[in-house]
Amino acid sequence: MSCPNATPAAPIRCPWVDLAKPDYVRYHDVEWGVPLRDSRLLFELLILEGIQAGLSWYTVLRKREHYRAVCDGFDPGMVAQYGDDKIEALLLDSGIIRNRAKVSAMIENARRYLVAQVEIGSFAEHLWRFVGGRPQLRAPRCMQDYRAVSPESDAMSRDLRRRGFKFVGSTICYAFMQAAGMVNDHAIDCFRREEILSGNDSREIPER
Repeated sequence: MSCPNATPAAPIRCPWVDLAKPDYVRYHDVEWGVPLRDSRLLFELLILEGIQAGLSWYTVLRKREHYRAVCDGFDPGMVAQYGDDKIEALLLDSGIIRNRAKVSAMIENARRYLVAQVEIGSFAEHLWRFVGGRPQLRAPRCMQDYRAVSPESDAMSRDLRRRGFKFVGSTICYAFMQAAGMVNDHAIDCFRREEILSGNDSREIPER
């Protein structure tokens, strides 16, 4: 039995999409689950997924553009240089999640990213190795069918934690893998599932 999420004038979407939130719908229709192989953008997504911990993704999505504006477009080289003054300024900014641990983790993760790029070369290629270089295909129908972790997210989490990254537990890594298209977790009757499977869809780099 499927769990459609549609209106008479709209296609079926994944059951987690809130059709009353146009920006959430657009995120689902344009970004979520599309294979992303740009190292810098994967770094941004990993940071945002960590910021989401304990919150809803929609909360983070609404603040994403402001994060990009005040965090130098998530440029790891810039973020890695943030000091105490920048941290305090961010913690006073109501446009972001004002959590000291998450702000500090963003900076530390930028530093770990720069080290990893030297050690392993392409950050993107390294992360994609956890799924064998190509998207894994799931077949969820209802919310109950969505998993929270996988053996691959467990392995990615262990690797990133060993490298000193923060807020990279297996649940965060699996959500990251879903969003980055490392796993095609679009519902079996969602219109985006087949569009992405066709191989003709690619993630656009957002304008800055």
